[in-house]
Amino acid sequence: MSTASDLANTLNSWLMKPWAKPLSWLVCSVPLLVLVAAAAADRLGANPVDHFIKETGEWSLRFLWLTLLITPLRDLAGLPGLLKHRRALGVTAFTYALVHALTYAWLDQGWVIDDIVADVLKRNFILVGFMALVVMLPLALTSFNAAIRAIGGRRWQALHKLVYAVALLGLLHFYLKKAAKNDLAEVGVYAAILAALLGWRVMRKGGVLAMLRVR
Repeated sequence: MSTASDLANTLNSWLMKPWAKPLSWLVCSVPLLVLVAAAAADRLGANPVDHFIKETGEWSLRFLWLTLLITPLRDLAGLPGLLKHRRALGVTAFTYALVHALTYAWLDQGWVIDDIVADVLKRNFILVGFMALVVMLPLALTSFNAAIRAIGGRRWQALHKLVYAVALLGLLHFYLKKAAKNDLAEVGVYAAILAALLGWRVMRKGGVLAMLRVR
């Protein structure tokens, strides 16, 4: 027990170091840097645009899931220092989602607005993905201390409860995309992880409404 406690204390000490936050941002940027480097070297396969769009979208989901993991991991492992890095994960999830959408609009649709609108209205998975990005936008724009002071702590907390809606929309976007190809194995893994993350919150708070309530 003391060994586990000592390990948690050591990890918390590292998480609170001045260099820990810049390191978090650097680590979060690695997948995008790798993708850009692979694209520059023409190593993204036969359909590089599709591959880049796919990978940035999935990395957005991964970082969003990691953001939701912070609170249970903090409580279960006794690592309050993790909270210092939750913002980096959340903003990174939005950044990858934004790159995902911009790459689609630019390299897939050539910035032709009429074509983009028609495609969004025609294909449900794109519409759902666009909705997720729209909901993510205010969360990203208020992920700073100045925003908390400007809108107030309770309003900020209420706004950031929308992360659950973003996660569900993101999962639905992923499901609809994969269902068109009858490829749902990976979706099942993401869904199971999200169910565990949300289920833990529901049980801890005493119900869905309690989870959504701002205290």
